[in-house]
Amino acid sequence: MPTFMEPFRIKSVEPIPFLTRAEREESLRASGYNLFRIDADRITVDLLTDSGTGAMSAAQWSALLNGDESYAGARSFRRFERVVTELTGYPEVIPVHQGRAAERILFSCLLGPNWVSVSNTHFDTTRANVEAIGARAVDLPGLDSEFGGDLDVAALRQLLEDGAAVGCVVLTITNNASGGQPVSIANARAVRELCDLHGVPLFLDAARFAENAYLIVERDPAYHGVSPREVARELFAIADGCCASLKKDGIANIGGMIALHDKELAAKCRDKLIISEGYSTYGGLAGRDLDALAQGLLEVTDLDYLRYRAESARWFADELAKAGLPVLRPTGCHAVYVDAAELLPHLSLQELPANALACALYAEGGVRTSDLGTLCFGRVDPNGGPDEPAPRELLRFALPRRVYTRNHLEYVAEAAAAVAARAESIPGMRIVEQPAMLRHFTSRLEPLSSAGVG
Repeated sequence: MPTFMEPFRIKSVEPIPFLTRAEREESLRASGYNLFRIDADRITVDLLTDSGTGAMSAAQWSALLNGDESYAGARSFRRFERVVTELTGYPEVIPVHQGRAAERILFSCLLGPNWVSVSNTHFDTTRANVEAIGARAVDLPGLDSEFGGDLDVAALRQLLEDGAAVGCVVLTITNNASGGQPVSIANARAVRELCDLHGVPLFLDAARFAENAYLIVERDPAYHGVSPREVARELFAIADGCCASLKKDGIANIGGMIALHDKELAAKCRDKLIISEGYSTYGGLAGRDLDALAQGLLEVTDLDYLRYRAESARWFADELAKAGLPVLRPTGCHAVYVDAAELLPHLSLQELPANALACALYAEGGVRTSDLGTLCFGRVDPNGGPDEPAPRELLRFALPRRVYTRNHLEYVAEAAAAVAARAESIPGMRIVEQPAMLRHFTSRLEPLSSAGVG
């Protein structure tokens, strides 16, 4: 079929706000030019993240009514446990309220001061949780164009042979910081082999495991015709366990998990979970959340749904490219990434082109996107010197699951075209207030030009 369409019908809607340009510019000023700080009722199309922003299915809403809110041993947990174990093969299943809780608990059991966590790329909260322990997060992204999420095996071998105190290796599937690109089965097996040789445990950050599995089916001839669920099981079987935000491929609004083979490690994780998250069979979640997550994990590996995700991202990337934005290719499933530095060559990386572009796009059309450039991934000089810029200055257009139609995204592309047409006039940004960690969430900025970004 030449035209793809959503493999679902829409049964519930909510209105979206349309502000005037003057109102949007005032929102930018009031928020300190940080789109995280703008209230949702002042956003027209919200592509900030695909985390917790998806639309649940009729079956998931139905599952909410079956939620068992018993404090311990609820049947909702037992259903969630069965679904996760069937999918992953891991017998030790620990629910948590979201992915960063899973990271904090798991890393605190694996790492200590001066230890090293290695990843294809640690995302923002993953890195923060490693560094909060006093450990060091080392990113070793690969170079494969088809599997741009891979980890650099040669670099990992060198690091291990040099005697680095590596406490764990984490493969993020898909690799969010590298354009949402997948990790290949071959790369995961090569990393596993090195980990076994040096006695290092291997874990998956499995937030987007189903999308990674689908992209393997698309791009690896050896897996053509294999179901995404079977590919996902093969990926999980390579690792010792996983942590995951289930606000992505759980297609729910809250929730996460740790799933493991090792009973002793699982016991340590449960001890830490009880201190801050709740009892080990609810982990900070309501029973109804666990039921919705269990249903979402069954639905997310549906081939038609995943094909729709991938085709939507490709089509939207084409529309943004037609609008004049330099789009990263190939696209993944959960987002389209734009190279803000290429679009705004008049700005230095220290002038935060991704943030500048995000603010201009919001001023133009009320569209909220996410800066994955130097504001997010740059390294702050503790001596007060200039920031070390991020490897790439990306702006992410995340695609919430089952939320926006083609018309919504065409509106975004039209706003992007208007911004691209005046790209050379967009001013850079400077930070006027920032926290010590995860500064992109709460920092305040201002334009380097008194004219602002409008």
